[in-house]
Amino acid sequence: MRDRLFITTMLLPSMVLLVLFYGYPIFDNLRISFTDLSLLGMKKGGNWVGLANYRELFHSGEFNHILFNTFIWLTATSVVLRLLFGLGIALLLNTRAMRVLRLAAVSRFALLIPWATPPIVAVVIWRFLLERNGFVNDALIGLGLISQPIAFLADIRTVWPSIVLIMLWNTVPLIALSLLSSLQTVPEEYYEAAELDGATSWQTFRFVTLPFLMPAILVLGLMSVFWSFNNFVYVWLATGAGPGTFTNVLATEVYLKAFVDFRLGYSSAIGMVMAVVMGAFGILYLRLVAQRQLEETL
Repeated sequence: MRDRLFITTMLLPSMVLLVLFYGYPIFDNLRISFTDLSLLGMKKGGNWVGLANYRELFHSGEFNHILFNTFIWLTATSVVLRLLFGLGIALLLNTRAMRVLRLAAVSRFALLIPWATPPIVAVVIWRFLLERNGFVNDALIGLGLISQPIAFLADIRTVWPSIVLIMLWNTVPLIALSLLSSLQTVPEEYYEAAELDGATSWQTFRFVTLPFLMPAILVLGLMSVFWSFNNFVYVWLATGAGPGTFTNVLATEVYLKAFVDFRLGYSSAIGMVMAVVMGAFGILYLRLVAQRQLEETL
């Protein structure tokens, strides 16, 4: 009890600062979401409308489409592909051939380039590459894969794969390097024992490598969900939520309602829905990751 009291006393100032820094904006945003506050009438404040903003949001014809874009394209698709490509690159960099050819260090340095590129710069670069007269179209036409240029960021058939491609280029290196670090902690004796037992490459990966990687994969997966779900930069800079509103997601909808339609109350309601979803992911993170770390510590 004395140790717990001491720890609580030491952590209390930091906890108070965190509550003030995060708690006040959250509760103020919640209050605004129950009003019809407009960006043009902030001085006089908004009128209390109760749950009207939430009812309008959930009954909106666009809401299901926005949720689909946010959960399936922006989050699920990008996170799954990010982990798969990151794992594949990490396994490739950890092979004996890469070490023999002394390409591991060069490959890691090459991976740092897209990861160190700011998302804004990455989107601008890829917008030039994906233009109708850009490098990607020229390369595909030169290879005979297409006969005429494609407007990748304006065609509804290619716009979401293009956005996901930009996200992967910018974020996969971090996943790959993190998983590579975990791979290098696997004791070599485990691989030797598996080889003596006659295990195939797939069996070695499944029963030796993967169990060691699962904690890192779990953490990286959950963190990628946080980074992707709330992301505004990739969609807005790549397409402006277009063509039309085809790529509109929750983050861009918050911006559009607040600073284009001037409906701060409605925009706050969308923000609170996003906060609830992220809160659910946060609870999942604590249960699956923090609890396991606590058990290992004890």
